[in-house]
Amino acid sequence: MKISKLAAIILLLPLTAFAGKAERDFMSNEVEPAVKAATAGLKTSCGCDVKFDIKADSFQTTDDMFKIKHFASTIKDNAGAYCADAASKKAICKMKSIEFSKAASTYLKFAAGKVTATTDGTSQPSWEMLTREVDK
Repeated sequence: MKISKLAAIILLLPLTAFAGKAERDFMSNEVEPAVKAATAGLKTSCGCDVKFDIKADSFQTTDDMFKIKHFASTIKDNAGAYCADAASKKAICKMKSIEFSKAASTYLKFAAGKVTATTDGTSQPSWEMLTREVDK
């Protein structure tokens, strides 16, 4: 547990080092708890340890950061219902990490245990996009 907290702090440190107070506050009060809840939800509901790797330097505003929070909340809210059977748990637990960043377009890809997800700043990947990829 201590290692995962340390990893989360290290991953988010670059953003907090360069962001303004509003962005730092939003990250620590809104985004970090949402990411932790998503991680805990996957562990509790599906039995998997999935690492979130937020490419913090690509998120410059609280509006951008909201997309991280929303994507993490979507995972937390849907993991329990999705992991209701062994086959679904097996599918979702193929994920070892989720890398999330801001890019020119919104997409989600899954390969070799890694989910690569991006937001264009106006939309974020959905739960359906995630499950479609891991169910392949």
